[in-house]
Amino acid sequence: MSSDEGCCVSFTRCFFGYSTAKSLVIRSKAVGALNRLCQALVIAYIVGYVCVLKKGYQDTDSVISSVTTKVKGIALTNTSDLGLRIWDVADYVIPPQEENSFFVLTNLNITPNQTASRCAENPGPESSCSSDHDCKKGFHDSRLGGVRTGRCVNFSETNKTCEVLAWCPLEKSGEPPDPPMLAEAENFTVLIKNSIRYPKFNFNKRNILPHINSTYLSQCIFNNVTDPDCPIFRLRDIVAMAGEDFLTMAVHGGVMGVQIRWDCNLDIAESWCIPLYSFRRLDNKDPENNVAPGYNFRFAKYYKNRDGEEMRTLIKGYGIRFDIMVFGKAGKFHVVPTLLNIGAGLGLMGLVTVVCDWFVLFVMTKRHLYREHKYSYVDDYVLVSNEVP
Repeated sequence: MSSDEGCCVSFTRCFFGYSTAKSLVIRSKAVGALNRLCQALVIAYIVGYVCVLKKGYQDTDSVISSVTTKVKGIALTNTSDLGLRIWDVADYVIPPQEENSFFVLTNLNITPNQTASRCAENPGPESSCSSDHDCKKGFHDSRLGGVRTGRCVNFSETNKTCEVLAWCPLEKSGEPPDPPMLAEAENFTVLIKNSIRYPKFNFNKRNILPHINSTYLSQCIFNNVTDPDCPIFRLRDIVAMAGEDFLTMAVHGGVMGVQIRWDCNLDIAESWCIPLYSFRRLDNKDPENNVAPGYNFRFAKYYKNRDGEEMRTLIKGYGIRFDIMVFGKAGKFHVVPTLLNIGAGLGLMGLVTVVCDWFVLFVMTKRHLYREHKYSYVDDYVLVSNEVP
């Protein structure tokens, strides 16, 4: 037989070969122990991890949420610019309503009695001049305080700067007051009202739980240990539970995250579905790499003087913004995910056979004997020849 014919015969036998399962019982303590151990691990995975820990028998749905807030508190300040002044919600909560967040003013730089007029720019490399030729008329830049008139004027006895058409006097650059002007904001409170819905299960709930009444709500303050169901939070406590100091953070402002998690098992009583609160700081506070720290913005209060001239008080406000983030997942028994997860787990039982076969055929000392018994080869022409009389 030539080599080509031999290759054809080998290919034909391989192509038309058929493998069928053969039961081989190996009476070995080592293999038996390995087999039972692997089966036990698979069963523990199915029952413990898939069914118990991950609740693989449940259908799940993600939370849909809405949040509203109401801040309360009063602060008293006494400054040279504003004098003795009371600050209430209309002053320090800006804007009055935001979506899933609120801002509380904690510190400010004030530039009072500004009028739309002409004045000298604040000294700096770009604003200093020696003659009108250095001040281009009509030039303006986002970093400047106004539009240049083309004149070089005296800012002081020793400095000359370009004149601008702007709200004068211009705002002075500098650090915010320390301690913060509205340090009393640490005692302000906020009522967080959160309503959630799981549409797949037609389930609704809110963080003002059924046992909470008006009397309780007027007196409670949230505490993780003693009063975890109260939806009213003291701002100092929110910052403290995030591992921060309120008065330090209030100087430049910052961003805090209030996280509300609703993980509900709807196979048990509805009363077990309650919100869990956690808090963390969201903005960068690294002192070594923190250019433009905190959170601030400018706003103005406009009025007219006795002569009818429009004036304003410019305020650079620093404060803490609280972002409220709602997470959650609900689960309820359903036959489809149950069968899918059980079927997937039982499919892992086939892996036990693979592991045991590998151990028998490649590790044990009698592996050659086991291999001879595991694999048998039968040619149909042999069977036919044996049947011929």
